[in-house]
Amino acid sequence: MISFLDKAVLQFDRALQTLVPNAAKATRPSPAEKLEEADLDPNERKHSSGLMRINHTGEVCAQALYAGQATTAKLAAVRKEMEHAADEEIDHLVWCEQRLYDLGSKPSMLNPLFYGASFVIGAGAGLISDKLSLGFVAATEDQVCIHLQKHMATLPTQDEKSKAVLAQMHIDEARHKAMALEAGGYEFPQPIMAIMTQLSKVMTTTTYRI
Repeated sequence: MISFLDKAVLQFDRALQTLVPNAAKATRPSPAEKLEEADLDPNERKHSSGLMRINHTGEVCAQALYAGQATTAKLAAVRKEMEHAADEEIDHLVWCEQRLYDLGSKPSMLNPLFYGASFVIGAGAGLISDKLSLGFVAATEDQVCIHLQKHMATLPTQDEKSKAVLAQMHIDEARHKAMALEAGGYEFPQPIMAIMTQLSKVMTTTTYRI
C-alpha cells in the first residue's frame, strides 16, 4: 500500500513536470509536427498565442485536478482511471507548450496559482465521493470541449498547426468525459454547469494575456 509520504512525493514530481518548462515528455507525436508553419502577421500570431496559452493552462489545471482526485480517491479502480487520464493529458500539455514556443510566446505566469487551486478542488471532490469526483471530471471535460470548439473556429484560418493540436485534444477530452460518466460519475445539473462556465472565464480572460 502506498503511504501518504509516497503519494506526496509522486504528486510533487507531477507538479514539477507540469510547471517546469520542457520537463514533461509526450508519448505521442504532436499532430502539428508534420504541418508547415503558417505566415502569420503580428496580430494573428498574438491571437494564436493567446488561445494556445489558454489551452496550455487548461492542461495544467487538468493535471492538478486529476492529481488531487487520484490522491483522495477511495476506490483503486477510480484512482487508476484518474492516473491514466492524467497521463494522456500530458501529451496535450507538451503539445500546447511546444506550439507556444513555435509561435514565439510562452506559458502563463499564473500557472502555479491555477495548479494549486485545481489540486485543492480535485482533492476535495475525491474526499467527498468518487461519484462526485468522476462527475467533476465529466463536467470539466465538457467545458474544455466547448472552449476547444470555439478556439478552433476563431484561430487564424491559415494556422493549421494549432488547429491540428486542438482537434486531437477535442477527441481525447470527449473520450475522457465519456469514460468518467461510464465509470459512475454524477451528471451535474445545468445551474452548476453555468457556474463552472463563469468560473472558467476567469482563467481564459487572464491567461490569454498573461
